[in-house]
Amino acid sequence: MIITDIPQPGRVVLTWTNSKNAMSTAMNFPRTVLVTAIIAAALSGCSKEESSGPTPKVSLTASEQDMLLFMLEEERLARDTYIALDALWAAPQFTNITSSEQSHMDKIATLLVKYGVAYTVLPAGTFAHPELQALYDRFMIDGALSEANALHIGATIEDLDIVDLQQRMDATANVDIDAAFAKLQCGSRNHLRSFVGAIIASGGTYTPQFMDQASYDAILASENEGCGGN
Repeated sequence: MIITDIPQPGRVVLTWTNSKNAMSTAMNFPRTVLVTAIIAAALSGCSKEESSGPTPKVSLTASEQDMLLFMLEEERLARDTYIALDALWAAPQFTNITSSEQSHMDKIATLLVKYGVAYTVLPAGTFAHPELQALYDRFMIDGALSEANALHIGATIEDLDIVDLQQRMDATANVDIDAAFAKLQCGSRNHLRSFVGAIIASGGTYTPQFMDQASYDAILASENEGCGGN
């Protein structure tokens, strides 16, 4: 086998022959030309992905870390409140939604682990954020008065959750946070429909405490959404 032509970089034309003269010619072919041709051919086969290197890891800003930690506790506010009110009134809404709130917590915890953010889940009914502690304490007092109050508390928590999630989605460009919070918000809209439906069925009404009236009306006017198990 000898090299008979190099018409362009990286392209080597090979010809088989039994001629001793041809073999002698091949042996005398300039070594630098042969090495250059081999290197060019090898480089031309490299893919873009192989030469681009690893993708840099994205980190969270301090604000994004804080929003994840806060929403983890707010989802736990919902879970702990519903567990306590379910023990008092055994309303199906509390029983059914409690596990969903745990799922919401798990989704946020997954992001905290992914981005290496340390977090602690405090004992039930205890919160690191004073505003959430104050809400829980108030909910425990008001929710013990009547089942109607308890259902209003459920609607209030979901109302708050929808607004807080939206504010934080508006404040971040991180696609992981945005996608996770959108799913949680979808679940909260379904939960709000469930609590308000129970309130209306018992002859009561609910006035939104945090979201605007138009957004609230739009949620109630639409059907339950598929939120991927949230």
